[in-house]
Amino acid sequence: MRPTDNDPFDLGFDAADEFTTGASDPWRSSAPSLNPAAGGFDDPFADFPPARPRDDAPPTRAPQAAALATRPTPQARQAVQAPAQAQPPRARAPQPVAETPDYGDRDLDFTPPEPAAPAYPEPIADSGMGEAVIPRITLHAFCARPETARLIEHAAADRRMARASTIVRDGGLEAAVEYYQNQPTPSLVMVETTDTAQRLLHLLDSLAQVCDPGTKVVVVGQTNDIALYRELMRRGVSEYLTQPLSPLQVIRAVGGLYADPSAPFVGRQIAFVGAKGGVGSSTLAHNFAWAMAERMQTATVLVDLDLAFGTAGLDFNQDPLQGVLDALSQPDRLDSVLMDRMMVRCADRLSLFAAPASLDDDYGFDADTYEEVTQKIRGAAPFVVLDIPHAWNAATRRVLVGSDDLVVVAMPDLASLRNAKNIIDLVRAARPNDAPPRLVLNQVGVPGRPEIPVKDFGEALGVQPSLVLPFDPKPYGQAANNGQMLAEVAPKSKAAEGLEHLARLISRREPPAAQKTSLLSGLFKKK
Repeated sequence: MRPTDNDPFDLGFDAADEFTTGASDPWRSSAPSLNPAAGGFDDPFADFPPARPRDDAPPTRAPQAAALATRPTPQARQAVQAPAQAQPPRARAPQPVAETPDYGDRDLDFTPPEPAAPAYPEPIADSGMGEAVIPRITLHAFCARPETARLIEHAAADRRMARASTIVRDGGLEAAVEYYQNQPTPSLVMVETTDTAQRLLHLLDSLAQVCDPGTKVVVVGQTNDIALYRELMRRGVSEYLTQPLSPLQVIRAVGGLYADPSAPFVGRQIAFVGAKGGVGSSTLAHNFAWAMAERMQTATVLVDLDLAFGTAGLDFNQDPLQGVLDALSQPDRLDSVLMDRMMVRCADRLSLFAAPASLDDDYGFDADTYEEVTQKIRGAAPFVVLDIPHAWNAATRRVLVGSDDLVVVAMPDLASLRNAKNIIDLVRAARPNDAPPRLVLNQVGVPGRPEIPVKDFGEALGVQPSLVLPFDPKPYGQAANNGQMLAEVAPKSKAAEGLEHLARLISRREPPAAQKTSLLSGLFKKK
């Protein structure tokens, strides 16, 4: 929407919708060559300060000499093939192999390996919402520095970029201009430059002449300046990023370009899985979802994926006619209206996708169906809790890796230790940019049973337990038989207080303050 004329914040700045425009566009038709003559045109950034010099910056090379060493990501090695007209990329000369930095499980605290790089400021805290998956696009990244190339490859291996096809090339912005002289441009082009603002604008003008309509361009530069940012937006650049970067920053920048503006949010998906059968994973998942809705007072959807033996309907004293089986049977028809019919309301803010709990079918749904259904359910509420059955298949792996938070429930015994380690190691390897899974030790302190100490259990897994619940069968049995939650039958129990603590950790918020009531408030109530 265009600001009104009397808006005091209207600075007369308009961003172009696309990087490429029609032939009548004055800046495109009069774009300068790569080597313009001095004084050939008026540069809006003639007095703009150059980028900070880097001691380890590679020497400037002409576009003809820039090596286009292609390094496709694992997802693109088979899906993307170079056209027949393209010249095969030349391999770079052997260089000493530097140790690849370990990004570990850090979020936005990535620091480039350069000693001279400035310290990156602390990022804004995570809002606790989920993140959308990048659609099926093709991304070409032209990097001027090897550190940036490694960072883009690391981001391309993330779970959110699994559908995207990414190819990383060397040479920066100059190589991109030369490469697309006789090649079609992909959905998204990411270019890095170490040039001054004036040179950057010259090259972008030349790149605009060879870009196909609809192509989005992301520029990675060295200068953090609002004037340069506005000029790039005016010329149709989709996003401008400055060094230093982290893999998650790149992923979020790409995801923001393809976010659905009609979707109000993407719910945060929280999966509960047991290290072995009988550890209480389903009971804790159901009570956790209730704590999110009642204690945190946020809309929550509980999905019982144990189709044959699910107990969510029993725990909430519900027997719906439809549930998650109907959603899995017709994923292409699943929309907000149909989901509302399939879900049953257990509380004001809690909805349930119940399992049929029947052995009449084999329930042979593939992993793609589970992924499609869970992605659509994430649009129904800010938080979605998945109760994962203790069975291993492709669908279970896909759901665990694709969840924003994973809670592994275990008991302090050897079988739980082995299985929990296998699950945590698998998820860590598949999600290097996410926080590690959370560990919950349940049924600790059973009389007469030898147990692994809690400290030794956490050290063996490399994850300290987020919650340790003692063995207390009475409130669990009473709640299960009555179709109630632990906080309803025993609000002061260790389990009820612990689950509320876990809800605060995962939701990254505090429960709303209780309203204070005076001694005389009961006298004025309406009868």
